[in-house]
Amino acid sequence: LGIPDTPEIFEKDTTVSAMEGARPDLIHTLTHESGPAVEWLMDSFNLDLTVISRLAAHSEPRTHRGKERFPGMAITYGLMEKLDEIAAQSDRARVINKATVTELIQNEQGEVVGCVYEKKGKTYKEYGPVIICTGGFGADFTENSLLSQVSAEWDKLGAWSTTSRAAKQSGGKKVPSPNLLNLPTTNGVHCSGDGIKLALKAGSGTFDLHCVQVHPTGLIDPEEPDAKVKFLAAEALRGSGGIILDREGKRFCDELGKRDYVTGRMWLHNKAPYRLCLNGKASELISWHCEHYEGRGLMKKMTGAELAKACGVSQGELQKEFDVYNKASQNPGTDKWDKKFFEAVPVMTDDTFHVAEITPVIHYCMGGVSGNKDAEVTTPENQAIKGLYVAGEALGGVHGVNRLGGSSLLDCVVFGRVAGRSASRFLLDKLITTGGAGADGASAAGVNVKINPTDKSVTVSWGASTGGAAGASAAPSADDDEAEVDPNAAFYAQGVTGGDKKKSGGDAKAISMEEVTKHNKKDDCWVILHGQVYDVTDFLEDHPGGAKAIMLYAGKDASKEFDMLHKPEIIDKYAAEYHVGPLAQSAKL
Repeated sequence: LGIPDTPEIFEKDTTVSAMEGARPDLIHTLTHESGPAVEWLMDSFNLDLTVISRLAAHSEPRTHRGKERFPGMAITYGLMEKLDEIAAQSDRARVINKATVTELIQNEQGEVVGCVYEKKGKTYKEYGPVIICTGGFGADFTENSLLSQVSAEWDKLGAWSTTSRAAKQSGGKKVPSPNLLNLPTTNGVHCSGDGIKLALKAGSGTFDLHCVQVHPTGLIDPEEPDAKVKFLAAEALRGSGGIILDREGKRFCDELGKRDYVTGRMWLHNKAPYRLCLNGKASELISWHCEHYEGRGLMKKMTGAELAKACGVSQGELQKEFDVYNKASQNPGTDKWDKKFFEAVPVMTDDTFHVAEITPVIHYCMGGVSGNKDAEVTTPENQAIKGLYVAGEALGGVHGVNRLGGSSLLDCVVFGRVAGRSASRFLLDKLITTGGAGADGASAAGVNVKINPTDKSVTVSWGASTGGAAGASAAPSADDDEAEVDPNAAFYAQGVTGGDKKKSGGDAKAISMEEVTKHNKKDDCWVILHGQVYDVTDFLEDHPGGAKAIMLYAGKDASKEFDMLHKPEIIDKYAAEYHVGPLAQSAKL
């Protein structure tokens, strides 16, 4: 590819970004396992991650994405599909949905050997090593939340101090950081820190809980400007040449600076509304994203003259600002805000722009459960808690006080793989030495280990266990009071598409467009997907992208927007239960 990057350079960039919170062992694992992790995703899941760009504060282009769809969605769907495939074809895995884990089970030695969960009002136990991968706590605004507990310490972060880069560009003035709880967030309601709290009860320590990252480019919805939950403008928009203008059409920062720096400049400058602007060339570089944001009503397409008018200046005045920017791009080291890398230049007012209003938002929690390079959860005394592992945002300390753009997904994949390996080692050791990983250490018997040098495989078999995960049992032991029937047994006996679902409307009569348009409210929401009508009312709150993403198309045809984000087979696989019937062929969309 001709990119002079190495794991060591990536490691250095991450360490610089992490600042005083850098933990060399975790950073080394993240950066040196990054290449194999990306190759694994592309080779094992056939994912398109061929587009490489330079995101903010990276010294080299190294962040991968595909030509279409957000990388997080592409990766998540790829892994989900493979997991469903494994669950349907073997007993190597089971997926238990809409259940709440309430407690981790520990034996007399303090090892974690399973968990207690609730589903449909009943309590169950599952035995085996546990991996905490429940995300952060960026949407927990309750009175006693983790956010409220760390708010005061967060305000003391160096990013807001008089010596920060943002402050120095304003004469050493302290960044006027607001109350953390008053900020909007990009996180869904599921980001409440539940997994972190479970680990704490099991004796874990924490790393950097106060290090909550505020992202500068949360998208403001003109229809709901004060909404607490906002959609994020991808870092790649600025990486592709997007510039940020204040209400007077002036630049005030290095758009490719670290997230806390750009956020600090916005708070210090105090001239909102701020606009993220991509000229024609930048828009073309990241066209899929622009089309998606425009479809959601979060981004507008406008001429240079219209942009100038929105900023309250003449087109000539705006061009003067662009001329300064264009000149700096030709003379490295001369930009007023010390920007070093320029894309999609020159910027001219006779061009067409994609424009969005932006505001700082809570986006990511660098802090979380303490862990080591093997993804083992550790105590405050830095001792590993056997049988308990952590990956993704729930693992603290990987990014120090500031995370580099693109490294959150990498964190999930790298430490997810590491945690899987470590948990497998723990389980294999338990199977060989004690016969199982249950609470009594004897949930399985007759362990057989077969090693095949030809294909370098190791096969482990034991007893007559029927649990979905090795050494696991969905039903509790006989001396417990909990229910002994696995609530998912019937579901998985029929495969991932079977189970307790609503009756499909496959034999229903054709539905007129007039009828569909009547169902356009949150408590009665229908949408059209490829000529078929779906009642998604009960699904709104479960939608990973939030209810509003669907409500934009309530009573309408959502096919185009749906196809931008999802694979066609998702409909039959996950939405069959919501099918009402076909749209009448005479209907006008």
